[in-house]
Amino acid sequence: MKVAIIGGGKLGYKLAESLSGRSIDCLVVDNDEDVIEKLNEHLDVLTYKANGLEVESLKNIDIASFDFVVVCTGSDEINAIICTLAKSLGCKATIARIRNPEYRKQLDSFKKHLGMDYIVNPDLATANEIVRFISKRYNFYSGDYAEGEVQLIDFPILMVKDFIGKRIMDLEHLEGLLIAAIMRKGNTIIPDGNTLLEEDDVLYIIGKSESIDRFVGYYKLNVTDKIVKNVMILGGGNLSYYLAVKLSALNMSVKIIEQDELRCKYLAEKLDKNVMIINGDGTDITLLEDEDMASTDAFISATNLDEQNLLMAVLAKQEGVSKIIAKFSRPGYDRLVDRLGIDFAINPVNITAGHILKIIRGGKIVSVSVLLGGHAEVTEVAVDEHMPIIGKKLADLGLPKGIIIGAVVRNKEVLVPNGQTVIYPGNKIIVFCLTSELNKLDLFLKPDRGGKLFELRNRNKGSR
Repeated sequence: MKVAIIGGGKLGYKLAESLSGRSIDCLVVDNDEDVIEKLNEHLDVLTYKANGLEVESLKNIDIASFDFVVVCTGSDEINAIICTLAKSLGCKATIARIRNPEYRKQLDSFKKHLGMDYIVNPDLATANEIVRFISKRYNFYSGDYAEGEVQLIDFPILMVKDFIGKRIMDLEHLEGLLIAAIMRKGNTIIPDGNTLLEEDDVLYIIGKSESIDRFVGYYKLNVTDKIVKNVMILGGGNLSYYLAVKLSALNMSVKIIEQDELRCKYLAEKLDKNVMIINGDGTDITLLEDEDMASTDAFISATNLDEQNLLMAVLAKQEGVSKIIAKFSRPGYDRLVDRLGIDFAINPVNITAGHILKIIRGGKIVSVSVLLGGHAEVTEVAVDEHMPIIGKKLADLGLPKGIIIGAVVRNKEVLVPNGQTVIYPGNKIIVFCLTSELNKLDLFLKPDRGGKLFELRNRNKGSR
């Protein structure tokens, strides 16, 4: 498969990183020399310095030979034009990043007339995730899979201090659950039963939703029965716009604080009257006190400045706000977030990358979530009869340590598999995979050609 990425910014880089090292030929096009240099230094992908708007440049890279062209420059309009050009020159499919809310009602027309096969909207996708979090009882990350039957949660081990200093095999009340990974001092660990848990660990646990609920309840993790009725949002960008639309539709009281007066007027014109728009500096402590931040049920820090979002989220936490959400996009801040104690820090780049990876991988891929700062993915797969994993015990597959089948859904029943579990057509599997092992995961999910999977199995067995 061949994928061209037009635009090497944060999203373009993340996509290239996710596709790098897999059985996919990836080319990144950007007209900034510094961007190209960074890509060449850190990733195993092809690069081409050019303006994606130039037809000659698209011809030079033989755009017609690409299966997917992902266009993610900083401009919606430029993205639309490049998609039109790429499609007219013969590429098989285009994916465009379109963020402006003004275009929402025209997306079908864009697809029909402008050569866009798929459209992704980072702000809308991020808003959906935040609304889902606000609606949950948990005050930490929880990802849903298999139509909500399976969940993955992550939380600092300090929430369950009894775990510190114990081996995983000695932990109690993990029935129906699996500790898929541990984040320790910025490093990702795939544990086994003998792994000793440490004070700064962040645990990633996957399993049946009912088992997650039981585990959370038993250990009295950060859970609230308080229903969110009023929300304060710092920043008035597109993300805040989508949040206001969705939250007000759920009969929540929404208050947006935005410093730019013209933007405030725009929001006041476009949003429902029950959404309060305040023109002011959201970092002004006096203003926040006047607006009674401490009594709000949820605080969302959604400006374009990562540092400001994290700082204000910490302040809201200190003021006793029940649910704290902060948006960030800078790579490497995941480690900082874990230490700050923010309930839910969300990265639109990772969310959007997951949506695009699902499209590119296609076939039976139901969803893709990018986790651990991009070091791992959780993939939901609808299993068919052509996959080489069919009819075999998991113990006989020779899965690398970095690939974990965390759950199997069969006839609406969720199974936490063991080595004797057999995968059948029609099952859904939830797979936790380190990015370093994604190329091997593809071999297990695609028809085996040329004996590659057989060779891989033998190699993995031989290394044990």
